[in-house]
Amino acid sequence: MDIKHHHQHHHFLLVSCPAQGHINPTLQLAKRLIGIGGTHVTYATTIHGLTQIKSFPSLEGLSYASFSDGFDDGIKPTQDPNMSEFKLVGSKTLKALIEKISTSQDHSGPVTFLIYSVLLPWAAEVASDCGIPSAFLCIQSTTSYALCHHYFNHFHNCPPFPNSMTIEGLPPFAPTELPSFLLPTSPHVSIIPIFQEHIQVSEQGKPNSSLVLLNTFDALEEAAIKVLRSSGMNVIPIGPLVITGFWEESENQSSDAGFRCDLFDKSEDDYLQWLDSKPDRSVVYVSFGSMVVLKRDQIEEMLNGLVESGLPVLWVIRCAEKGGDQEAQIMKIKNRLKIKEQGLVVPWCSQMEVLGHKSVGCFMMHCGWNSTVESLVAGVPMVGCAQFSDQNTNAKLVEEVWGVGVRAKENEEGMIEGAEIKRCLEIVMGDGERGEEIRRNCEKWKGLAKEAVKEGGSSDYNLRHFIGGLG
Repeated sequence: MDIKHHHQHHHFLLVSCPAQGHINPTLQLAKRLIGIGGTHVTYATTIHGLTQIKSFPSLEGLSYASFSDGFDDGIKPTQDPNMSEFKLVGSKTLKALIEKISTSQDHSGPVTFLIYSVLLPWAAEVASDCGIPSAFLCIQSTTSYALCHHYFNHFHNCPPFPNSMTIEGLPPFAPTELPSFLLPTSPHVSIIPIFQEHIQVSEQGKPNSSLVLLNTFDALEEAAIKVLRSSGMNVIPIGPLVITGFWEESENQSSDAGFRCDLFDKSEDDYLQWLDSKPDRSVVYVSFGSMVVLKRDQIEEMLNGLVESGLPVLWVIRCAEKGGDQEAQIMKIKNRLKIKEQGLVVPWCSQMEVLGHKSVGCFMMHCGWNSTVESLVAGVPMVGCAQFSDQNTNAKLVEEVWGVGVRAKENEEGMIEGAEIKRCLEIVMGDGERGEEIRRNCEKWKGLAKEAVKEGGSSDYNLRHFIGGLG
């Protein structure tokens, strides 16, 4: 049966937390679902989150909605670390939203399927109460999800903490290479029950609520996918969920580049023009995502390493508040790079456009999953400076499993020194054997990522099969 043309109309409700790294892969999934045809998608996030989005990508078949998390003015109490208030209020208001959509008279019809992203496991119960099936969209690496699963099944509440954890087919993971919130010392230990709930829901084996959609592709995380499947989980790799416009060498290139929501104002500086003036593969692109705030001393060390490398630098660094220490430090970085005529500092940029630019030679980053996958898709070598969450796990995969970059190592104080940054840049940007091998691996994975999402590729087939199976 040709899955493409034989499924009935579906109305998917996609919900995520209002963070940049949660919104964009969820919206890319919305675009893919609509592209397959016969579907309407509503994307929903919190009331306050929706007000923070600067512009909404428009697409026929896509609408936007919101639900309350109890903090509609955006002011959250410091005392809700495990998001229990969000769960309490969100469960009621999400249910009300589903009922509202289902009774509205527009052509999109009632919600037939709910897809929820990370930190919202309670949404599965809401869907069940409304009598609709649901799936969890895992926007972190599948390897980190598999490590969480392994931890909860073997080590949780059974001290001492393991010296290492293994997934068949991958090198052993030391405690510092695991998702950081699992560590007893982590300040984010309060989110453990949320991940535990995600895993419990996906282990229940209920056909209507235990499905997990993975932002990865078969070849990329084969071992982790296999481990989850062998434990009885129904996991479907449908990624990479990134902007794919620059793969198509055609006029429609720009249309996809804009298909994202930005929570931050674009830069005034013409960074693309600046990149145009630089030689091929010569620029170090530096960005630590929207959630990572680096300590002052750490930024200083990074700046030293970058300046000493002598390489041109495009650094995205956002100022949280005007007039404070941070703004003064950003001015200092700008001035130092200006004196050296070595770089440009911008508050935000279109990351896929930058990564797709011929003058970018490497990406120095935090190894958040979106940025890691975007770099893979663009074929750009990475220097990983992991901070928290699944970033340490991803940095290990980048260096040891895929061979597409190097990990910057911290000193005893947990600081990445300037000399270490310089060493890493020399490896990935240099003419040595290892740099050559990294660039060859980048080309390989770029090709495999493209292969997975093109029509008939593994992720494309999986997504069509998922929709076709809904009846």
